[in-house]
Amino acid sequence: MNLKKVIGFYVLMLITSTLFAQAGRYHLLVGTYTAPGKSEGIYVYEFNTENGEMSYKSKVILESPSYFAVSPDRKFVYSVSESKESKINALSFDAKSGELKLINSRPSGSAGPTHISVDALRKYVFAANYGGGSLTALAIEEDGSLGADIQDIKHEGSSIVMKKPYVHSVVVSPDNKYVLAADLGTDKINIYQFKPQNRPLALFPAAQPFALLDPGAGPRHSAFHPNKKYFYSVTELNSKVYAFEYKKGRLKQIQSISMIPEGFTGPGHGADIQISEDGKFLYANTRSTVNEIAIFSINQSNGTLSLVDKQPSLGKSSRTFQIDPSGNWLISTSQATNELILFKRNQETGKLTPTGQKLSIDKPSLVKFVKMD
Repeated sequence: MNLKKVIGFYVLMLITSTLFAQAGRYHLLVGTYTAPGKSEGIYVYEFNTENGEMSYKSKVILESPSYFAVSPDRKFVYSVSESKESKINALSFDAKSGELKLINSRPSGSAGPTHISVDALRKYVFAANYGGGSLTALAIEEDGSLGADIQDIKHEGSSIVMKKPYVHSVVVSPDNKYVLAADLGTDKINIYQFKPQNRPLALFPAAQPFALLDPGAGPRHSAFHPNKKYFYSVTELNSKVYAFEYKKGRLKQIQSISMIPEGFTGPGHGADIQISEDGKFLYANTRSTVNEIAIFSINQSNGTLSLVDKQPSLGKSSRTFQIDPSGNWLISTSQATNELILFKRNQETGKLTPTGQKLSIDKPSLVKFVKMD
C-alpha cells in the first residue's frame, strides 16, 4: 500500500476516533443544598456516555442552588438559591471547559424558589416560589444577566390537604407562547400566556387559566411529550401521573395512573418526571417510603400510559433524575444518602438495571447534561 495512503488512513482513523470520543462526552452539572451540609454550589463533571464514568472538573460557589436551567445556546445557566435570601442567579457557562462564573443575582420575588425555567429565546426566566406561593417572571438582558424588571404573580386558594398555594415548578410550552405552573397547594396547573415584548409584564392568564386535578393531588413537576401534543404532571401528595392532551395553551385530562402499590397507605411523595427523547417511555419517581422509579410506556396514538416496571431507586429522598443524551443511562439524585446513582437503560423496553456505579456528593438535588464543545 502507498505510504501516503497508509498515513492518510491512520490520520482519518485518528480524526474519526477523536470525534467519536468527543461525541460521547457531556458536561454533567449537579445542583446541591449547601445548608446544612458540605456542598458549596453547582458542581461540573465530565460524563462519558460509553461507560457511564463521571469525573470532576470544577465548581462554582453558590448558596443552595437546588435547581437550575441551561439556556438553549448553552452560554448561560440560571439557578435558584433556595435559602433565606431567596435569589435567582445568572451564570456564564463555557461549553468547552465547563467553567461557571456568577454574573449577577436578583431577588426571586417571593420566598423559597424551588424550580426555574428559561424561555427558548432567552428573554425571561421563570421561577416557582414554593414558600411564597407565587410565580416570578424575571427579564434577561442581552448580555445574559438578570434585569431589574420582575413580575411576581401571587396564587390564591387551598386544597383539602394544603391551606395555601405552593408553586412547585414552571415549564414553558414547546412553542414558547405559554407558561404552565404546577401549584401543589391548590391542585392546579395554572396556565399563562407569554408575551416577552410586553416587558416588564410578560405573563397573562390564558383563555383556560388552569387545569384542576383531583382534590389533594399536589402537582409537583411536569413535562411535555416530544410530539408537543401531550403534557404530563407528577403529583407529590397522591403519587400519581396525570396525562393531558395539549393544544394552544389548553389542557384536557385523559388519564391518571398511580405510582404506588394498590392498598398502600403511607406517603409516596411523587417527585420528578422525565420522558425519553424518542417519546416512547415516561419515568416518574417516589422519594420517601417507597423510593422507586416507575416506568411507563406511552401510547403513541393517544398519549395514555401503561406501567412497564418499577425499579428501586437504591437511595432515599431522590428529588430528581435525568436520562443522558445517548438514552443509555439514567442518573438519580439521592439527597438523604449523599450520592448520584447510575442505572443502565434499555431503550427497547425502557427498563433500568443498576450498574453499581455511584458518585458521592453531599445533598445533590438536580443533574443536567450539557453537550461539550
